[in-house]
Amino acid sequence: MEEVKVVLITGGSSGIGAATARILAQSGMKVYAGSRRGTLQEQTPGVVPVKLDVNDAAATEAVVKRILSEEGRLDAVVCNAGNGIYGPVEGTLDQEARSQFETNYFGALKTIQACLPVFREQGHGRIITVTSVMAVLQLPFQGFYSSVKAALLSLSESLSLELKGTGIQCCSVLPGDVATGFTNARKLNVAAQDPASPYRNKMDKNLQKIEADERGGMQPDVIGKAILKQLNKKKMRVRVIPRLDYAAVGALVRFLPEKSKLALLNFLYT
Repeated sequence: MEEVKVVLITGGSSGIGAATARILAQSGMKVYAGSRRGTLQEQTPGVVPVKLDVNDAAATEAVVKRILSEEGRLDAVVCNAGNGIYGPVEGTLDQEARSQFETNYFGALKTIQACLPVFREQGHGRIITVTSVMAVLQLPFQGFYSSVKAALLSLSESLSLELKGTGIQCCSVLPGDVATGFTNARKLNVAAQDPASPYRNKMDKNLQKIEADERGGMQPDVIGKAILKQLNKKKMRVRVIPRLDYAAVGALVRFLPEKSKLALLNFLYT
């Protein structure tokens, strides 16, 4: 097993990304924390902030080249950059839906594609995508977020098959509710802001529920520690749901009939 010494994290300036960068650095890894601002909330020895917009393929490739120039290696990438929109499918503008996929999916894809040639030449590498339990547990009014996280999960698991035997491993980490700035940063689409929306009452109840769950959710360190655990394993798991209760829910929905799963979600969130 090749030891993981140098890691690139996207979305590394706050929330799960910042917590993961700190935890990995404290374990002895050199971490390049990429973000559009290129800054850190707090300075941590071993964490290097880099300006990185994952929607810009050339910029991503430039960061990878910089890491190779400075470190001579890149052992792992954690694709964490993302955002969320909220609102009903009906009335969602085309550009709103596309923007959700641009960063969360295509940004991760560009990052992975920039790292793969390096990993292949080295004969080893680790790819971790931070998705969500909503990849397998679809919630109302977050259909596009659920869709993009499901797409990223599928990409990761397909890629793991393509890379079998190359020394490159893939793992998708599916967080549940996490207490971060993501809640306040969530964007409401145009349809969700319409006071006359036919979904108004349902949306108000739903948004209140999910925001309360998120603010009372686990700390981002839980996700960072789960990522560290996988990077230290000889063989990463293909899919990881941190914390026992969320893992139990994730296992349950894989065996529940779809009708029963949707009925449960309807009861809880509408």
